[in-house]
Amino acid sequence: MAGTSLIGIQQNIILETIRGTDLGEWKVLILDGGSRKLVDGVVGEDDILGLNVTNIEQIEERRPVNKEMDAVYLLSPLPHILDCLMADLERRRYRRTFLVWTSLLPLELQSRLDRSAMAKQQIVHASVLNVDYYPRESHLITFRDPWSFPTLFHPACNHLVRQHMEDLAQKIVSVCVSLGEYPTIRYYSPRKPSHEAAILCSHLARFVQTHLDQYAKHNTDFPPVSPRPRGLLLIVDRSLDLFAPLLHEFTYQAMVHDLLPLAEGDKVYYKPAVSQVGNTEKGKDQEIGEKDSIWVKFRHLHMKDLLDELVKDFNAFKAQNPQFADSENQATINSIKDMLAGLPKFQQGKEAYSLHLSMTQDAMNVFQERRLADIASVEQSLATGLDEDYKKPKNLADQVIRLLDDDAVEFSDRLRLVVQYLLYRDGLLPTDIQKLLAHARLPTQDSEVIYNLELLGASVNRTLKDSRPVANPQFGKREVQAPPSNESGLSRFEPALKVILEEHCRGALDETIFPYTKPHLDAADGLLGQEHVSQASLRSAKPTWARTRPSNTEPRQRIMVFMAGGATYSESRACYEVSQALNKDVYLATSHMLTPSLYLRQVGDLSVDRRRLDLPADRPKPRAPDHLFEKEMPPPPPPAASYKPPVESMHQMQINDGNAHQKLINGTHQDQPLQSQTASSAGSKLVKDRDKEGEKKKRKHNFFSSSKR
Repeated sequence: MAGTSLIGIQQNIILETIRGTDLGEWKVLILDGGSRKLVDGVVGEDDILGLNVTNIEQIEERRPVNKEMDAVYLLSPLPHILDCLMADLERRRYRRTFLVWTSLLPLELQSRLDRSAMAKQQIVHASVLNVDYYPRESHLITFRDPWSFPTLFHPACNHLVRQHMEDLAQKIVSVCVSLGEYPTIRYYSPRKPSHEAAILCSHLARFVQTHLDQYAKHNTDFPPVSPRPRGLLLIVDRSLDLFAPLLHEFTYQAMVHDLLPLAEGDKVYYKPAVSQVGNTEKGKDQEIGEKDSIWVKFRHLHMKDLLDELVKDFNAFKAQNPQFADSENQATINSIKDMLAGLPKFQQGKEAYSLHLSMTQDAMNVFQERRLADIASVEQSLATGLDEDYKKPKNLADQVIRLLDDDAVEFSDRLRLVVQYLLYRDGLLPTDIQKLLAHARLPTQDSEVIYNLELLGASVNRTLKDSRPVANPQFGKREVQAPPSNESGLSRFEPALKVILEEHCRGALDETIFPYTKPHLDAADGLLGQEHVSQASLRSAKPTWARTRPSNTEPRQRIMVFMAGGATYSESRACYEVSQALNKDVYLATSHMLTPSLYLRQVGDLSVDRRRLDLPADRPKPRAPDHLFEKEMPPPPPPAASYKPPVESMHQMQINDGNAHQKLINGTHQDQPLQSQTASSAGSKLVKDRDKEGEKKKRKHNFFSSSKR
């Protein structure tokens, strides 16, 4: 899609920082475990080594001392990482130090560094990059923090929330700084709050506003001058839309993450079965990401259209590579050369198409086996309040119960149906909940998922006298209209986030539900409607007006959305669609990406003992490795001079030398060095002593002989 990719922005920031440390000088790049993940996500090792970097090392590992080389430290602002750095400085491991933090160093750690005489002597430059986030796609950012959900919503984690919000605010500011945006901030404030976490967005928004204001105060060049309209930061949380993580979504990306066994870590991998169109090796993990042009092109396409588009695209790919097509014509030297030159690219493309055709077929097989067409039809009616004819649905309870009784429906799908029916009804009688669970034959621990929804603002229990109507969407319910002929009846639901973004772009977003952190009338700019103020006007005080509907040639306004507690792939798709339809650049940031299974598991964990959650805050604090503080072994002493036998004189003896015998007896040679002569003198003395002892024995022998005579 059009717009600036955050992957490219972060990559450029890191490479320019390394390049600018000391032009022309060779250096070593030192990373830690966290910063290495940041760097590896967007920068190739060859790109770094091409910047006069001789080696990339990790600060926690054993490394040789190299006092002739400069070092660039790109580090995470953590206590144990600072300990590692101080150990290096104490040892003077490198000649000079260029220090770069991925985000702002906490005050207590900065004070420790400032007090260090070693740091003052060896650190020639220190800076902060503000890159502590992980761009997963061009307009999708995660913090890789699935523990954010229990930290924010688990009742036993209340004392952790403030520090966690500070950390989240710092990361959100890093995204804004990387984009060069000093946005206005709006946040979600529920109309009728019923849960403790209802004030979450309000507090987080004010933390972010404070950090942004402080950054702008200390960096006079922020925000950079730009003709782009001033951006918007929209802060929401998972309670905004409880249906989105539960529905079966049938666009390509959301469907494979829901139905297929993808391996998700720093990267996403899929292990395909036997290839349908190529010779893809069975069992080989294949990466799915931004480098895969087929994935980027089709990930938001509905599955009903995907297979046809993939086949059409593959045929076009073959037509662009006719040298690999089967032909009865005899190959010529030139055709073979062309074939060999294009072979790597062709093979790569062939494997990519094999992967996606295999993934598509596997997903459709699951779709058929689990009766997802019938399930999704009911789900869409529950989530939208409308049937396939866009009319009020009838007999939904009977349809739900029939599916719960069906042995072909998996237990995970039954739980999703029960939860969605409860949300549709805005609560149920406790006896009705138990009846649904009995029909679904779910284990008793699954009932925890249902009751824990109250912690996210859902109404779970009703009383007999409760006359509340069925819940309606609170964000501008659309006018009922006939569906387009090409629209799937299984995709009528649209995430609440898409409706909110569209209302904001029309200027119709309710300020009582989405208030600003600062008054909408900004006295500094004197303009009504901060989103129409350019970045330049924030510093120059020269307001510029933007049209209500900017043209394609004008700079696009940037809208940054942060979803606390995790976001779904349907919400990510909605951001791309709004960007394309309304000529905006919408970026979605979140702690982690949610699949239905992960979401249900995390909601169920909101009632377990906190010790079972394995929160990072409850783990032992990481420590710097002991080997960094080991004293260097002193160099071994030089070997002591040893006794040298007088073999040299034998080597230098001349056969025709008349004095050779006497020289050998004396153990010396006239050309022999003084040291050798000294050793030879000692040997000569031993010979003389033996001669005297022999003479005494001879005399004694002669004495006894003469006596006998």
